[in-house]
Amino acid sequence: MQLTAPATSSTTTDIKAAGGRDADGMAVASFILGLVGLLVLNVFLGPIAIALAGAALWRGTARRGRAFLGLGLGVADLLVLVAFMQLDSTVSWNF
Repeated sequence: MQLTAPATSSTTTDIKAAGGRDADGMAVASFILGLVGLLVLNVFLGPIAIALAGAALWRGTARRGRAFLGLGLGVADLLVLVAFMQLDSTVSWNF
């Protein structure tokens, strides 16, 4: 009688697939957060989008284009914040 499942190659394949799905999810999340960050809360969402895109690229996501878009949008969030801060001459901006 065996109490534990034997170690097979399918368990390691399942772990790699789960890691790939996590990286793909991070790439999509970075894109969405970067896109939303252009409109609201860009001081928070921009750095989060940059961090998620970097982590997704580091983990080897299959959605590299989406991760690069999230990275670019995260940087754009911070640039928009800086531009509006310069126009208003304040630390924050509003419409």
